[in-house]
Amino acid sequence: MKILFMGTPDFAAGILGSIIESSHEVVCAVTQEDKPKGRSDKPVASPVKECALSHGIPVFQPHRIKDEEAVEELRKYDADIFVVAAYGQILSKEILDMPKYGCINTHASLLPKYRGAAPIQWAIVDGEEKTGVTVMQMDEGLDTGDILYVKEVDITCEETGESLFNKLEECGKELIIEALDRIEQGDINPIKQNSAEATYARILNKQMGEIDWNKTAVEIERQIRGFTPWPGTFTYLNGKLLKILKADTAGPDEISALTGSGRNTAYTDITEAAGSNAFRERPGIVICVTADAIYTATGMDYLKITRLQLEGKKKMDVRDFLLGFKLRPGDRLGK
Repeated sequence: MKILFMGTPDFAAGILGSIIESSHEVVCAVTQEDKPKGRSDKPVASPVKECALSHGIPVFQPHRIKDEEAVEELRKYDADIFVVAAYGQILSKEILDMPKYGCINTHASLLPKYRGAAPIQWAIVDGEEKTGVTVMQMDEGLDTGDILYVKEVDITCEETGESLFNKLEECGKELIIEALDRIEQGDINPIKQNSAEATYARILNKQMGEIDWNKTAVEIERQIRGFTPWPGTFTYLNGKLLKILKADTAGPDEISALTGSGRNTAYTDITEAAGSNAFRERPGIVICVTADAIYTATGMDYLKITRLQLEGKKKMDVRDFLLGFKLRPGDRLGK
């Protein structure tokens, strides 16, 4: 089939590359305009544009895909189907109805769950055990079209946004070719989405990475993994931004074993001075500092921090961080 591809980020570029290597023909790649990046503020091409140009495929970058001039440009390619993956603009009904087989979208979730902009990260943050890739027939709604093809992927207890992205990209690259082949053969049965089961993966911003220490240790640990590498997860230490790069959860028994061993006299002094154990349970309070971990109280249980980055410093393991920074039980993380 003759395919017009629409996409922008790395995830989309991987899918485009897979189609290029298949028996189908990519006649054009549509992507977002070059955007300023970094300190130089120079416009940078999207991963999809770079992929297309490296294979000699024409690139079209309309400011607004719904404009009449853009619609007429799309029509010139006479494509059999439009394949969309994280393009970043809403398509009009005129565009959706243009190709013979309509427009299909490759979405990184098990629709109808996690419709929207950031399905990979939120699946981890929300504690899902499975996610996947869905190829759907596009309509005028936001990820609401009929499901054409789907494949599940397990989410491990150590999964990060980055590692899950890589899994889903590989899954999507395989799935789109299978879907295109079956569409061409007329061997595919669309399934309506159950909107009652729909959830929305809202777009991410940097402020979402700030830790709320009133949440449980489990919730915070998932936030750290889900928001790796972006937008990242952070708190504050003595007014300086502190990025938390890796952590685990710890229960009361582990804390009792550490603090009751006599190795942490500072902890004992603080709790006795406070007059009760309530002091140590306040969310954000450092409970125990070992050679390679910082244990902090949360709304439930404790967060065991093992890798971090203090403002103005490089990324490092807690073991190295503690060589140059004195952190004591009773110190507070957060604003």
